Amino acid sequence: MTEAEVLDEFRAANALMEGHFILSSGLRSPIFLQKMLVFQDPVRTERLARALAEVITAQFGPVDLVVSPAMGGIIPGYETARALGCKAIFVERVDGQFELRRNFEIPPGARVVMVEDLVTTGLSSRECIAAIRQHPGELLGAACIIDRSNGTADVGVPLVSLCKLDIPAYPADALPPELAAIPPVKPGSRGLAA
Repeated sequence: MTEAEVLDEFRAANALMEGHFILSSGLRSPIFLQKMLVFQDPVRTERLARALAEVITAQFGPVDLVVSPAMGGIIPGYETARALGCKAIFVERVDGQFELRRNFEIPPGARVVMVEDLVTTGLSSRECIAAIRQHPGELLGAACIIDRSNGTADVGVPLVSLCKLDIPAYPADALPPELAAIPPVKPGSRGLAA
């Protein structure tokens, strides 16, 4: 799947939004990728996950287990694992830290890939990877559908993606005038329960 085809999937789902958005990182952006509008369609999600599984296999070889961060990574992680023919589990926050719950395990020797939906700064990915490293298994690398950092985010392991974008993101106190003139909205989920 080409990068243009990935973006076409987001456009077709009305998931490529323009305005003034507060990202989960706290940064501000004129573009927001509302991936849940993509993931509500099982057929569209399966196409993207199958393509991501092909990229993962080409980069890392066989995979035994996909681990994703809750909440945004659960659906793409599960679908990518299905395409890879392996199991999918997820980490979730307990007292602010990602950890495995629900009797999920990473068996010794398991070949593990962390799968995310989107990467912007890489914070959630790094936190998920830190949780994975608390368990036995071989962490091969990470994968995401869209890398908003255009390859600059350091997640601590090799990162592959279906699409790399160079979408600007700004600190709240350093907005360009055209963005500052638009009221911000926070469409993501991080911090909602706080």
